[in-house]
Amino acid sequence: MEIKPREITVRELAENYKNNDVENGVIGYDGKLNIRPKYQREYVYGDDKRDKVIETVQQNFPLNMMYWAVNGDGTFEVLDGQQRTISICDYVDSKFSINDRYFHTLEDDEQEQILDYKLMIYVCDGKPSEKLSWFETINIAGLVLTPQELLNAIYTGTWLSDAKRYFSKRGCPAYQIGNDYINAKPERQEYLEKALKWISKNQIKKYMNNHQNNPTAIELWNYFQSVISWIKATFIVYRKKEMKGLDWGLLYNEFKDENLDPQQIEEEISVLMQDEDVTSKKGIYKYILTRDMKHLSLRVFDDKQKREAYERQKGICPKCTPPKNHYEINEMEADHITPWSKGGKTTSDNCQMLCKNCNRIKSNI
Repeated sequence: MEIKPREITVRELAENYKNNDVENGVIGYDGKLNIRPKYQREYVYGDDKRDKVIETVQQNFPLNMMYWAVNGDGTFEVLDGQQRTISICDYVDSKFSINDRYFHTLEDDEQEQILDYKLMIYVCDGKPSEKLSWFETINIAGLVLTPQELLNAIYTGTWLSDAKRYFSKRGCPAYQIGNDYINAKPERQEYLEKALKWISKNQIKKYMNNHQNNPTAIELWNYFQSVISWIKATFIVYRKKEMKGLDWGLLYNEFKDENLDPQQIEEEISVLMQDEDVTSKKGIYKYILTRDMKHLSLRVFDDKQKREAYERQKGICPKCTPPKNHYEINEMEADHITPWSKGGKTTSDNCQMLCKNCNRIKSNI
């Protein structure tokens, strides 16, 4: 691998700049620079970071070094610096303003100062197989690549290009129908990752490898729509705090074919939402489907309630046979006399202390 420094101006960088906002469609440096290769992430800078880049250029302060890879035909690809490059070129192209001033409204000397600003580039020349390795290593110091962004770098192809159309743009179709239920940023590939995790049952690499050369990602898109439709049909009252961010696809995979009664489900959810012993309201939805009480994180007896029960019992385990039935408090565990599942509450009068062995035997019954 050979790395050589090169100095270019913004004028050279922005010559014949084209940003079509499509896969592999951002070109600069008079058509010789592919600013967003297929393995690169989407444009993820917010307005504040984008504006800081321009302000840095306007003040003639240095920007961090950028990295390009040289191709066999003499063209280049951006390895690191895509976000800064697009920010600069978009401004010169008057796609946004700084302090209400677009580039084309600046005075001539202000425009010339920006166009003459010098950028430092490291040009990396080596085997094609080294390109992705450089990309991953170099980007560690910047906006850290997400696991899905790295997988996109490996499994480029027709399938991924089509999948990005549904899952990878701000305001993409997946975001429009799934935002009520999913905490994710499509431009950081988190919607795509979520959909892949669900459809593949956590075998994302295998799924992407098997579908890499498929002409479309319609299977994934249809699946995602089915998940969202199932959620809306099954849980008829929307509760943002409790519902957003659950792994809905995994629940859909397991329970989509069950004959569920949405009205009955809602009535039970309402009761559980009001139960003070249920400390994980978010876990109610998994409990409703799985009937596993661990999802509810039921309130446990506090130390005061345990001590009161221990003193009341005089240290005697009611399940043990005398004379081996007396224990120190640290040898015992609190137990619901009437189980929560049968209406018992986590109150002092429903607390009993059992020896650890008896409590575990009871828990397994």
